[in-house]
Amino acid sequence: MTGLEWPGLELSLALFLLANLVAALMAAERGPTAADRMLTALLFGSTGVGVLVLLAVAMRLPSLVDVALTLALLAAIAGIAFARRAWRGTSDD
Repeated sequence: MTGLEWPGLELSLALFLLANLVAALMAAERGPTAADRMLTALLFGSTGVGVLVLLAVAMRLPSLVDVALTLALLAAIAGIAFARRAWRGTSDD
């Protein structure tokens, strides 16, 4: 392995990101609007991508990177779909 050698660093960072997901879940519970819930869903997607990439490095499973990229693509599509829906809802037509 090249670069920084620190046993367990990837798993520690993955656990930290999972703790952030718990905090985001609590924030989503308090979020009154659909936009708050969508931002939380996007946070879940991007944090999930980070966790999957870290686990791919820690477990030496390059196929997890493919799963992470697919999740990132789906999160972007969901964000665009929500923005289009929200934009239509605020028009004066």
